[in-house]
Amino acid sequence: MRFGEDLPKDIRNRIKRRGPRVNSRVPVAIEWNGSGGPLHFEAAFTRVVNNYGCLLVSPKEIKERQQIRLTNLFTRQRASGVVVWKGTQRPDGWDLGIELVSADLDFWGLDL
Repeated sequence: MRFGEDLPKDIRNRIKRRGPRVNSRVPVAIEWNGSGGPLHFEAAFTRVVNNYGCLLVSPKEIKERQQIRLTNLFTRQRASGVVVWKGTQRPDGWDLGIELVSADLDFWGLDL
């Protein structure tokens, strides 16, 4: 038996991640336009980050494919992103997968 053959098929077929992920709670401000509505601003934080995105915890539910703007409150850098996955609501907020579409590689202020 080759390595990995004993894993479930859905796990074997998953696309490999583009880079390392780091568990890190980074405070961010997020902003987005609702469907035809006003601009929304909220304080949020990350659970996991990498050079290409993050697992974000948002106090508000945001739809998949929604474009958002993030501001890293430590570095004051801004980046554009899109919600690519919406998880469940937990006591501290909604889990959202964010893909960064325009960000410097040092956006998180961490060595990744």
